[in-house]
Amino acid sequence: MGKRYHCDYCDRSFQDTLHNRKKHLNGVQHHRAKKAWFDNFRDAAAILQDERAKQACRKFLQTGQCVFGPSCRYSHMSEQDMKDLEQHIHEARQQEVDLDQEEATTKPSLEDWLSRREKRAAQSSGSVLKLEEETAAKGTEVPTFLLSIPDLPPSLLPLHPGGWRGKVHTDWG
Repeated sequence: MGKRYHCDYCDRSFQDTLHNRKKHLNGVQHHRAKKAWFDNFRDAAAILQDERAKQACRKFLQTGQCVFGPSCRYSHMSEQDMKDLEQHIHEARQQEVDLDQEEATTKPSLEDWLSRREKRAAQSSGSVLKLEEETAAKGTEVPTFLLSIPDLPPSLLPLHPGGWRGKVHTDWG
């Protein structure tokens, strides 16, 4: 029987030869099905812009149906549908603005960062193990029982928030 090719866009399968596949992929039906598939993922602003550029479909306005369906070159949206879509876009943009403002207020200030840095510097003068246990408790994924083991190789220690420490281990092996 041979190998078969199934096109997900057209939901169709046929014998997989170079000629058949090329003929299908360049066909009008495949291009329409592919466009219809990707139109499902377009954002509302792009849909509204395209629908505003089109004229209204007279057949759709008169009967509520169009023989061309989604491939019709005229718009099938009523004025109310356009207004609803415009309202949806406005609400989505407002939510984005609100989220951006919320993120801006939750970001730590420079003073907060400096105070935390001073605390870390004061703690680093003490035990390195104590500092690593505290950072592990703050949210690193390293189990705390590993941090209590003395002389762990650097590859098993969590990364220091400030980057690599100055000490380079050349005696690995």
